[in-house]
Amino acid sequence: MAERITGTPDEPWSVERLGGELKSYIGRLGYLWVEGEITQWSASRGNVFGKLKDVSTDSTVSFNVWSSTLSRIEGEFRQGDRAVLLVKPDYWPRAGTLSMVTAQIRHVGLGDLLARLEALRRSLAAEGLFDAARKRPLPFLPGTVGLITGRDSDAEKDVLRNAQLRWPGVRFRVEHAAVQGDQTVPTVLAALERLEADPEVEVIVIARGGGDFQNLLGFSDERLLRAVAAATTPIVSAIGHEADRPLLDDVADLRASTPTDAAKRIVPDVAEELSRIAQARAQLRARVTQHVAREAERLEALRTRPALARPESMIDARADDLARLTARADELAGRVVELGGQRLDHLRQTLRALSPQSTLDRGYAVVQTATGSVARDAASLAAGEQLLVTLASGTLDAEVRAAHPER
Repeated sequence: MAERITGTPDEPWSVERLGGELKSYIGRLGYLWVEGEITQWSASRGNVFGKLKDVSTDSTVSFNVWSSTLSRIEGEFRQGDRAVLLVKPDYWPRAGTLSMVTAQIRHVGLGDLLARLEALRRSLAAEGLFDAARKRPLPFLPGTVGLITGRDSDAEKDVLRNAQLRWPGVRFRVEHAAVQGDQTVPTVLAALERLEADPEVEVIVIARGGGDFQNLLGFSDERLLRAVAAATTPIVSAIGHEADRPLLDDVADLRASTPTDAAKRIVPDVAEELSRIAQARAQLRARVTQHVAREAERLEALRTRPALARPESMIDARADDLARLTARADELAGRVVELGGQRLDHLRQTLRALSPQSTLDRGYAVVQTATGSVARDAASLAAGEQLLVTLASGTLDAEVRAAHPER
């Protein structure tokens, strides 16, 4: 449905009328309580002009506190404080601006903040963001260390100085960010994204030198915590606040108690490492020396044995045995040959006795038919049949002219 249009091109509203209508409409909202983070608190001639930012989004409104109201407010306020304001929206037609006239202002109760942080802590813990199993180990000696901290801060100086004292060759890539106030989360997130994109950065340190509880709230922001949990580079939290630890300490892969402690965690101490190398070398030298000495003793013991002191004694001891065994072998071989010759003569005589050769030598012959069978009966032969006659020396072919069977 089309929106209603008031006025016409021929009869438009005046600016004054528009301002009046806006002032009247906004004035009907009356007083209301608003919670947010003070991102600007500027005093001028007894009045305060400030800005209030939503705790979760980037929405911001301006507010002012007149001197008459400011004198009745208890406590002090400054940029970065979480506060609740009783405001009455007011539109100024002459300047065309909207402002929130503040009637009361108070700090957000510490109990409320702690309750919200505890609820967020339980939620993230249930998702496993605090689990030790998901935390990545830090490299032993990173090539480049990423550092996110405030510009010209003591935290930056502490990390750089102590890390370089421990390992002079360490390299840093420093990304400056706001470490308190409404710009903490967006600037830290941007710095983290830049360092994550650098393949040379092997570990990232987020450092701040402690501070008031409310000034550390940005390091418990859910957007920052989830970005840290999703990072592929190991991250060290070095906020340096023991009493009120931000949730970043629980999500980070390592929590350092101070920026100085972070410097000690990310790089080894060159003096300690050189001492360990010297100790390892000494232990290795001692073990090698012991091993060589032990093997030398074993070698000397082997050299003093008779077999090695006079090796030919082994040959002399075996020479007699070898001569005796050789003589025995010759004797046994002779006996075997002799017995074999005797048996051969016996077999030769037996063969000659059984052989038809002796019969043939006496003038007899062996007659075989064409099939190779021996002819023993004349009746089995027919006239014209071919025969093979074996004599004492040689053979001859014959043919049956006539058979004369025995009568």
